[in-house]
Formats: sequence, structure tokens, C-alpha cells
Amino acid sequence: MPTSWLGTIALVLLSGIPTSSAAFIPPNEYIFNPSNKAAAVVSENIECSRLGRDLMRIGGNAIDAIVGTQLCVGVTAMYHSGIGGGGFAVVRDADGNYEVVDFRESAPAAATQDMFNDDAEASIAGGLAVAVPGELKGLEYMHNKYGSLPWERVVMPASHLARRGITVNADMVRYMKAGIEDAGRNFLVEDPDWAEIFAPNGTLVGLGDTIYLNHYAETLKTIATEGADAFYTGSLAASFVRTVQETGGIMTLDDMRSYRVESRQPILTTFRNFTLISAGAPASGAVCLNTLKILEQFDDHATADTNLTTHRLDEASRFAYGARSLLGDPSFVAGMPAYEHRLLSAADAKAIRAKIRDDATLPVEDYDPDRRHGSEDPHPHYYTTPGYGTSHVAAAHAASGLAVSLTSTVNLLFGALRIDPRTGVVLNNEMNDFSIPGVRNAFGFEPSPANFIRPHKRPLSSSSPVLVEDAQGNLRMAVGAAGGSRIISATAQVLWRVLEQGLSLADAMRAPRLHDQLMPNQVMLEYSFDNATAASLREKGHNVTWVGEGLSAVQAIHILDDGVFEAVGEPRQRNSGGLTR
Repeated sequence: MPTSWLGTIALVLLSGIPTSSAAFIPPNEYIFNPSNKAAAVVSENIECSRLGRDLMRIGGNAIDAIVGTQLCVGVTAMYHSGIGGGGFAVVRDADGNYEVVDFRESAPAAATQDMFNDDAEASIAGGLAVAVPGELKGLEYMHNKYGSLPWERVVMPASHLARRGITVNADMVRYMKAGIEDAGRNFLVEDPDWAEIFAPNGTLVGLGDTIYLNHYAETLKTIATEGADAFYTGSLAASFVRTVQETGGIMTLDDMRSYRVESRQPILTTFRNFTLISAGAPASGAVCLNTLKILEQFDDHATADTNLTTHRLDEASRFAYGARSLLGDPSFVAGMPAYEHRLLSAADAKAIRAKIRDDATLPVEDYDPDRRHGSEDPHPHYYTTPGYGTSHVAAAHAASGLAVSLTSTVNLLFGALRIDPRTGVVLNNEMNDFSIPGVRNAFGFEPSPANFIRPHKRPLSSSSPVLVEDAQGNLRMAVGAAGGSRIISATAQVLWRVLEQGLSLADAMRAPRLHDQLMPNQVMLEYSFDNATAASLREKGHNVTWVGEGLSAVQAIHILDDGVFEAVGEPRQRNSGGLTR
């Protein structure tokens, strides 16, 4: 019997279709069979990718696949995804038009700019850290507009999985360990609500054990039959809000009822002979694309040595992250479209390229558009663990022409370190993504007035989902990442290595990554970087810090020149993977 969570009807429909050998291949990579090219889906969990693939096998399209896959990831990786969070998606429709679906969390109506001034830690743990979740509304919006299968059909597989139980894999073990370390206490065992799932026998589950999400399964079942409104009104909403308030939060039922998805125009720029399409503020697609637009201005890229191109990549990243400090929710910050348009223009990129020296890095203030940052680092603490609560999924479907790149998050690992005991929904801590005057957030970003808290405002996100088309308008890539502030740099580097350097997607994903967000004033190099490259960066004045792999996780689809689909999961995650129909 094929592995599937689509229910009895789906199993009957699939019974005449040979089970793909993808079920038994190495989980991090799968190349589409040229004789059967049709569609692809990729996520951090091969089983969730298989679910999305199966949905397309029974007549679904890329949107059906993405909804089922994302809800599945919310079950298998509830520590950084789920309906208690929110995010962004870039959608390509059957006619080649693009839409950005903004289902980012929003601040409660009672939120104020100074609510964390006396206790910044309250933006990380507890009910006050929780913003109004948007994921479920976003998934339903996309499904209503683009999906082909019934809503219940795409939602119920995740419910079945949550009830049947999931096996603790190597990725979950790593994230549990990181979450406990970040929290400074073993909350998964000490907190009864968490322990019901992660320590039912009094000790933390380990590799190969099975965990059950029965409350979450029942919540998803209700949503499957009643729609997303079941979570935003009625008993499910009341339970979620009650947990937020009981743990110190200010969210109300009216906050839940009034949440709305925003349909936004995508941002885009050209890079070599390709067009890159992404999500603008409050996402950070402009920062990712600005990095690439700057790199495009170097006309000797094919002949420059690795040490020099790495330096230029770092410099482009520093300028792009410097520009990020002026971004904010366009409903609250005037001039966002014009500012992002300038960041993506060739004229702006040429001006920045003229400032980049090949022999040295520059003082920090030279990269900052409003010159607020000095060279000294007043806040040396900076997270370097894999402590991020984000996932990325992507899907493309040739027959319908639909494609989507979607990033979703509860912010840090295990969100606000609270779970609603009645619905099983993990509470996000998205309020930490706002700027607190005088305080850095958990990913080291300096406070920015454009990102100060306002009621109903959406905090600035590092999410950078990208779709790529060629000069003929054909879809060529769907890319995005998880990893907090490292999302931007990781996504840009994979795109750069495929579109500029000509690497295969698999090789681009395996290549060592750097991260430099300007402040803290350091460049983080994965251990796999060549020592000579690190030495060259130091000679040019870069503050090099070595870090282990796993600070970012990219998921991507590449459609090759002959139309073959290549779907590659993040090799730094042991259980990620892409599958094709």
C-alpha cells in the first residue's frame, strides 16, 4: 500500500499508479524523470513532500499541494511552523501573473510602541509575545482562489498524521535540543502542556520514538469541515485567546475575528537574463534581490577568483542589510513602494557597486543609508544556534501553470514557549520581530523606527520567497529559506550560484554559506569554507566568525532547459526532500 495520508478515497484513486521510487531515495535530493515531467514539491520533511506529490497525483495543483504540505510541516515540525504563525507566499497563476499573499501575523489592537521597554524578554516568551496568527487564513485564501481539490481533502491528511503519530527524526532531536538551550530550561519536560506530547512518560522523547498531537488533530479536523473561520471565531479562537491571556498576553477575540489577508503586488528585478519575483515589505524580498542586483554590476564575475567573489558577495550583503533598516509595514510606513523600487533599480545597484572596494571592507556607517550605526557593537550578544522557528515549502505544476514559494514561521523555536492545551496550537512570538527602542531583537537586528510597534501593524520579516522566470517568461525556479536573519543571505546565495555561477541546484545547496547582516559587525562562515578564503577576507578587514552548518535551510525547485524538474531539499536538514509527480 503506498504511503499516504489522503484517506481511503485517495488510496483507491492511487491504487492504479505505481509507487514512485522517490519513497526510497536519499531524502535530500530527487531528480525528476524526464519521461514524466509534470510537477514538483519540496519541504523540510520528505513525508510532507510526498503528501503534496500525492495530492497532485489525484488531480490537485501546486496550490493544493502547498496547502497540504504546509499543514503537514506544521505537524511534523510544530516547533517552528503551524497555524499559530504566519508568513508570505509568492504565487504564479496559470497566465503567468504574480501575486504576493501576505498572511503575516499582526500586532493586537492593544499593542503599544513601549510595551516591552521594561522587559524585552517578554517579547520572546509568554502571551505578550504573541501576535495575531495568519497562516490558516493565508492558506484558505490561496486555496479558494487557485485550488482545485476540495478544502477538506487537502486539510485532512495533516489531521490524520497528527492523530496517527509522527516519528521523532534527527532534525526534531536537533531542534528540541536547540529550543531547550535557547529557553534556558527543559520546558518540554517541565511544562505539563508540552510534556503531554514530548515527555508522556516523564522523560524527553528521543530518536525513533513516536509523538501524538491529538488535540491538534481534532483542531485540524474541525478546520477541514468548517473552514478557517473555525479558528478565528468560536470555541477554537476562544481557547487560543484564553491561553494567550492566561500567560500574560493582550490579544482578544476581536483581534482574531478582524484579521485579514493582504494581497500585494510583487516586487521584481532582473538578474542577468532572468526576472526575479519576490515579496516586498513587510517581507525582505527587496533585500535579497538588492544583494543580487549589486552583484550583477561586476562584469568580470566569470574570471574573478573565489576569494574576490566571496568578498564582493559579502560587501553586497552588507549594503543590502543596511538598506533593510528603513523597511516596514507599508500600511504604516510611507514611501515603501518607491524605496523598494529604488533598491531594485540598476542605477542604485551601480552606485553601490562604485563604493565597493576589491581590496578592503568599509566602516559600518558607510553601508547604512541613515548612518545610525557606528563601528562599535554596543550589544555583543547574538544568537548563533539553529534557534529559528521558520519553514519554507515550494511547489510547481506544469499542467496548470501554477507555482508557489511560501515561507511560514512562529518566529523562534517553539514560538513563545507556550502551547494551547485545548487546541494543540503553538503560540508564536512574532512581537519580537518588531523593533523595541534601544534593544536588539533575537536575531541581532538593530532597532528601527520604521519597525516600531503599532496596533494591527505587521512586523518586518526576513522572509524572502522567490520565483524566477527566464527571458521567454517560463518559470525556472522557486526558492526560499528558513533561518531568521539568515533567510535573506541563504536565498540570495543559492540563486547566485545557480543563475550566475552555473552550478546545479544540488551543488548550489551544498556550497558553504556566509552571513553578514552588517550589525553585529562580523561575517559568519560555515566550517566548510576554505581557509584561504577566510584568510583573504580577514586581510580585507572582515571580522570572520566560524559557525557550524545549519543556521539556514533552503528549499528549492529548478526547472532545467529541457523542462526537467529538479527538487532539492536542504542538505543541512537530515529529513528534508523534494519529490515530483
